[in-house]
Formats: sequence, structure tokens, C-alpha cells
Amino acid sequence: MLKKLLLSAALLLLAIPPAYAGSYEHPGEGVVVKPARATWDTGFFQEALVRKGLEALGYTVKFPVELQNQLFYQALALGDVDYWTNGWFPMHREQMPKNFFDKGEIIGYVVKAGGLQGYLVSKKAVEKYHIKSLDDFKRLEVRKAFDANGDGKADLVGCPPGWGCADTISHHMKVYGLQKDINVIKAGYTASMADAIARFKNGRPIFFFTWAPNWTIFKLKPGRDVMWINVPEIKPRAVEKGAADRMTATGVKGAVSDPIKLGFVDADIRIVANKTFLAANPAAKRFFQLFKLPLEDINAQNARMHEGENSQQDIEHQADEWIAAHRATWNHWLDQARKAAQASR
Repeated sequence: MLKKLLLSAALLLLAIPPAYAGSYEHPGEGVVVKPARATWDTGFFQEALVRKGLEALGYTVKFPVELQNQLFYQALALGDVDYWTNGWFPMHREQMPKNFFDKGEIIGYVVKAGGLQGYLVSKKAVEKYHIKSLDDFKRLEVRKAFDANGDGKADLVGCPPGWGCADTISHHMKVYGLQKDINVIKAGYTASMADAIARFKNGRPIFFFTWAPNWTIFKLKPGRDVMWINVPEIKPRAVEKGAADRMTATGVKGAVSDPIKLGFVDADIRIVANKTFLAANPAAKRFFQLFKLPLEDINAQNARMHEGENSQQDIEHQADEWIAAHRATWNHWLDQARKAAQASR
């Protein structure tokens, strides 16, 4: 009799799911998640939102480690981090280690074809010097007008080393023969843009690279303050050749021409996650697949950051506000994630 009771008790214990399997409401209970985030603060908003989504599903999510692109993809492949929300494709593909897709997966679309990128010039200078493309910076009068440090070259606010855009800008300088004409500023982007905006306010012409979503085109309005300009012709890098048709855009507000040859792919912003993590956490995987963020919402939040609401506490508050304003959509994502976890058991 005693043996039967012990056997029944043992079978009952085996039937109870382990604590880390979580409840229906909190399928991530007992699981510690290690996210990362990019070094550009315009991507912090979606990181905060996704982290809050996982926490609502019961996961214990560590504060993200901030990594340069290549370091992130290496760390993800090694299993040192589980995901980030800051993948820009196709441009990030060349920054991934070989055989990355044995360990990592690109999942969902935070913003599809939302990463507009290109070069902008102050509108008054465009009109004064008849600037249409990068080729115009080969003209002496244009170089002089944009030479802020007296080296004889036009100064362009570019991207810090390690960002995908830095590789494309470097490529452009070579293939269009602009290395003797343009000085690419590679220091911290926010500080460099602050200097450029100060020059703009003093009536001096400015020349910079930017992307959307980004606070710069909230501060300097295309069509009013600045204009998007062309590259001389579309010459994609190897990693971009399959998306060359996405380097020309139509209907871009504040462009010097329509269509305009931007020279950068209008990138897809996507989540990248470790495959082992995804396989073990179907709730997180489903949430990643569903999570989307309107481009205008990212732009609006980025503008608030630039106006001074830029502490981590501010970003957390902005994320909470967004969730409250989109409660039905948010709850739908969470319910679908919970169902995915339930179905996998």
C-alpha cells in the first residue's frame, strides 16, 4: 500500500510542470533574459517597449548591455545575449560573423522599410549654390562654404565607426571620388549634430547624414530648413546589391528631386534573437513576431528626447505612455504570446 502511495505521489509530481514553465498568464516566469541595445539612442524606445512586453509575460529581463553592431552579433552567436531590437537590414548583414544564422535569427518587423537614410544640406545653401548631388561638393565655392575647420574640404557629419552607415559613407567617398573634397566627421553623432545645428542657427550652411526615425529631421525640417540631396548614381556595396532598387525613393518631402537617389537602402528595422532562446521561449518569439512600432511614434519620442526628456527614467515613462495609448493592440500581442506558449506544451 505504501509503495502504491509513493508511486502515485511521484507520478503526480512529474505531472506538475516545473516552476520555470510559468503560468498561462506569465509563461516566462523563472526565465532570466539578457537583452542588448545599440549605441544610438534613437533605438532605445523600442528596446524599452519590448522589454516591458517580456516582463508582462513574466520574464525577468536584465537591463540591456549597450554594444556596437559587430560585438552584438558575435555575442548573440555565442549565447552571451538573447536579443536586440536594433537590427537594420540589409546593411547589418555584413557585420555578422560567418555562420551567424546557425545561432541567430532575424524575426518580426519593428518598422518595415522605415529606415530612410541619406544626405541633407541646409535649404538656403541648396538654393544659393544650386546643389543637387554629392558631385556638387567637388566645386570650389561649395567646398569653401561648408569648410568649418579650414582644411579646404566640406565638412560632413557622418557616422561613428562601427555603425552600418559609416561603411556606406566610406564607400560613397571612394566610388564617387570625393575623398579630397569632403571631410567626414566620425565623432559622436549627437555631439557633432549639436555643433552643426549651432552653425545652422548662426546662418552658416551645414551638411549631414541622417536617418529616420531620428530627432534631427524633427529639429531641422526637410523642405523648410534642409533638403535631401542625390548621390551621383546608384553604386551599391556587395551587401546591398539585392536591394539596389530601394536606394531610390519617390515622394520624399524636402527632396531636391523626385525621385531622389538617396544611395542608402530604406532599411527594415527588425529584432534579432538567439535561436536557442527562441526555441525555449515561444511566448517571447511570438511577441517578437507581432511587435510593430509606427515610424511617426518613434520620431515623436526621439524629438522629446532631444528636447531634454532623455534620461532612462524618461524613456521608461514614454514607453509606459505608449502602452497606455495602445492598450488594445498591446493586450492582443500579449494574449497571442500566451497562446503560443500554451500550444507548445
